[in-house]
Amino acid sequence: MTAPALPLAGIRVLEFCHTIMGPTAGVILADLGADVIKVEPAPAGDKTRRLPGFASGFFVSFNRNKRGVCLDLKSDAGRAVAYRLISKADMLFENYGPGTMERLGCGYEQIKHLNDGLIYGALKGFLSGPYEHRPALDEVVQFMGGLAYMTGPPGRPLRAGASVIDMMGGTMAVVAALAALEERKRTGKGQYLKSALFESTAWLMTQHMAGEAITGREVPPMPAREGAWAVYEPFETADGDQIFIGLTSDNHWRRFCTEFQRPDLLNDASLASNEARVAARPRILPIVAEVVKRYPTARIVEIAERIGIPFAPVAKTADLFDDPQLAAAGGGLLPIQLQNGDWTKLPRLPIEMGNHDLGLKRQAPKVGEHTREVMLEAGYSADEIADFIAKGAVVAI
Repeated sequence: MTAPALPLAGIRVLEFCHTIMGPTAGVILADLGADVIKVEPAPAGDKTRRLPGFASGFFVSFNRNKRGVCLDLKSDAGRAVAYRLISKADMLFENYGPGTMERLGCGYEQIKHLNDGLIYGALKGFLSGPYEHRPALDEVVQFMGGLAYMTGPPGRPLRAGASVIDMMGGTMAVVAALAALEERKRTGKGQYLKSALFESTAWLMTQHMAGEAITGREVPPMPAREGAWAVYEPFETADGDQIFIGLTSDNHWRRFCTEFQRPDLLNDASLASNEARVAARPRILPIVAEVVKRYPTARIVEIAERIGIPFAPVAKTADLFDDPQLAAAGGGLLPIQLQNGDWTKLPRLPIEMGNHDLGLKRQAPKVGEHTREVMLEAGYSADEIADFIAKGAVVAI
């Protein structure tokens, strides 16, 4: 049986992006079936390919399922190729610093005449306002937007342990672009849209802002927060590992006390409600810790799953590669080839849609891997492409 066309089949996207924010938008659209063409600067391609350390996995993580072309936008010939591709695209995304695309002759006002239906997404540090000229990074806005303050213990602001704002900003750009695509069906017109890191951080701070407005008190960092539930934290097991347990309802409390034969706790009227148990946390938590400490992690996992209480072994990155849920048939990991030729498994888009397979169609492109193919589709002859290559206006392999 032929697989059904993916939801965004037939949509062409140009991605003038690097690092994480823009490529996140591109990979979401590519996984959903759009023809995403990654436009990299000639001659060496996206600098993200060569980042070390913490950032070494950025490129391979966010560039699967895309075709790659390599253009010199500082040259007239390279820009001419870009303009032809833009004239045939449905969407364009860019996440360079403020003013960069304009200096390259590819800002929205400079190219909108080429394609009246183009949806042009600018993914920036800030939306329109007094900060919009500033450069920004994920970590910068986590500190600026209060997320680092809320993540670390008091006096020690700490960035989140993943590039959550870059990925949030890219995801919000996709939301806006798909809305603009729907609007284009009614109007026939494309439009300019923006998503931003700082405002994405503020969006994640919504619950804390609302809580402060309601209580009239400053919201403390999460490690020092006033708990809403009596038992909601990690405990040490007999193995020396940790497991998070959350007893957030009366049923959870009842099941825990019954399973571990603590009728004294279950029958204690002063612990009958969640609110009462919150007030009694100094008494309850050592008891729960002592119970959990008796058992190895695997046994606590089995018990918690059987009696239906929320739990989570405290995992590390390495644990995800062999996680049974992610490794299940049709599950959440894709075979990805790394820059050095080795293979690994990385998460797929975390959604299910009908019987669509939103999996791997192609590995992240090599520098200029699809330049020739894309230019041929755009109407260039083989001789013209060879001339562009000789001029250094494009790179093709």
